[in-house]
Amino acid sequence: MIARLKNSRSWVFDLDNTLYPTHSDLFSQVDSKITEYVSKFFDIDLIKAKELQKQFYLNSGTTLNGLMENHSLKEDEYLEFVHDIEYSVLQPDPQLAAAIDALPGDKHIFTNGSVMHAKNVLNALGFDGLFNGIIDIKATGYVPKPDQPAYDHLISDLDLDPNRSVFFEDLARNLLPAHQMGFTTVLVCSDKDWSHEPKGARPASINDKYEHVHFSTDDLTGFLKNTAI
Repeated sequence: MIARLKNSRSWVFDLDNTLYPTHSDLFSQVDSKITEYVSKFFDIDLIKAKELQKQFYLNSGTTLNGLMENHSLKEDEYLEFVHDIEYSVLQPDPQLAAAIDALPGDKHIFTNGSVMHAKNVLNALGFDGLFNGIIDIKATGYVPKPDQPAYDHLISDLDLDPNRSVFFEDLARNLLPAHQMGFTTVLVCSDKDWSHEPKGARPASINDKYEHVHFSTDDLTGFLKNTAI
């Protein structure tokens, strides 16, 4: 698998809690904004909104997808609202930038968020110009990971050969379709031993083991420098 990793020519990265450390708590801001949106959408209190939000997330991949399955809403308006956050909590990461830049071939972002959110994150991390493309939730027709059609869009839109591609994710369930398609899979583990997400949809810890995961790391920069390059 290491030889296959080093021979890869396409590198696909999840965004949130993968390219930046979980201790930045950036995504907790998004999480709170989603709760606020659900509360206003259904006119319910924040506690009930949080419970409903997590139910949507667990069962439908994203809260947005859960809302779309049963309700009418403006998707772009939702994405703009939940990504109206403070990105200054992220710090530039020149070492990770250099490690990604050294990878042979194309580098891409594959996110359940929006292009706007991805660009804001990449800008805050100092990763401008580092990636060849961004496949966001709109590009997949609002179909989220881990639903198979999202991965079909990824392959088609970027003309990827999964057998020469590597997929980096912090959610193990999002790596399963990639593994089945032939990707080399890398689970980027959290540096926290807890999560507010429901069981079955939590960021992984370094001790978690999955048959569909080829590599696990809690140090993405070190992994890229010592294993992938």
